[in-house]
Amino acid sequence: MLKNTHIWLPQYLKGLAKRRPAAGPVHVLFCVADHFEPDVGGADQATQVARVERWVQEYPALARRHQDADGRRPRWTFFYPVETYDAELVQRLAALCRQGWAEVEVQLHHRDDTAATLAERLVRAKVEMARHGLLSRDKATGAIRFGFVHGNWALDNSRPDGAWCGVNNELTILQQVGCYADFTMPSAPSDTQTRKINSLYYAADDPQRPKSHDTGQDVAVGVNGNGHLLLVQGPLALNWSRRKYGLLPRIESGELSGHNPPTPQRADLWVRQAISVKGREEWVAVKVHAHGAREDNAAVLLGQPMDELFTHIETAYNDGTRFRLHYVTARELVNIIRAAEDGASGDPGRYRDYRLVSGGSPS
Repeated sequence: MLKNTHIWLPQYLKGLAKRRPAAGPVHVLFCVADHFEPDVGGADQATQVARVERWVQEYPALARRHQDADGRRPRWTFFYPVETYDAELVQRLAALCRQGWAEVEVQLHHRDDTAATLAERLVRAKVEMARHGLLSRDKATGAIRFGFVHGNWALDNSRPDGAWCGVNNELTILQQVGCYADFTMPSAPSDTQTRKINSLYYAADDPQRPKSHDTGQDVAVGVNGNGHLLLVQGPLALNWSRRKYGLLPRIESGELSGHNPPTPQRADLWVRQAISVKGREEWVAVKVHAHGAREDNAAVLLGQPMDELFTHIETAYNDGTRFRLHYVTARELVNIIRAAEDGASGDPGRYRDYRLVSGGSPS
């Protein structure tokens, strides 16, 4: 059997019956959340520098060959593991960001923390990253804000064994220290996977229990999120075109990797999950994820498979009539989600800087 599908499959099957195509044009918001870990595999400093520098040198050449309906090139979002903060590596990524090719957000691997130690870690990380001109600022308050990915998928202490977190009120802590949204899910086939899938939603934190984001309130036009943390999920589906043992469908979680490269068929499946704000179903969010520092993954993400993926989505989802494509960073995607929530309509590309602007350092 497919591992841990009992957690999410009932919701998936229920969603199949309810899913309806939106009236055109459908705006496809394409975002890559890269869980970018230069130290993976216990790499030494020279290897880590080489991994980062490969992206600095090669990504612009790939992105220059592509553009969306707004004439914008694909932009990458690096979720950097702040527990291994290295000023030299972060500064190299910051240079890529200053050229307009990427943005950097926060990833954290941690264990055996308390609410206090977690908050301390995140505040320190926020300050360190902002010194490089990274993260974002709230247009209304000037406060530093950040998007978040939890290492090992264990958001809000969601592993059954309690490893790789330890904090049952993590959602609250994240909000208190400036997190504007979490981008961890989906995590299938991990047992940290939530029952709620293919959604944009607010999760109410229960400080006495883990995995408060297992359910939540869908983001909807004109509906208040009640101050809870926003969860931005990527696609989760069954892929019958890639079968295990020739019989069982494989799990499609939006992962881009050396062993699971992007393909046009997979991209079409991502779009069909129709992840959107309720009442603004014609704005479809496609947030996929990667671990781009590893050499085998970088070869795919900086090479022909990713080049062909961009070409496919620009051909299939940017005809100007039925579809319009918008390349967005994690921050820009959340700005567009917030604009939809506030009742905005029409072209979502106008709302990339709706509430949060890039650049953690004061102007």
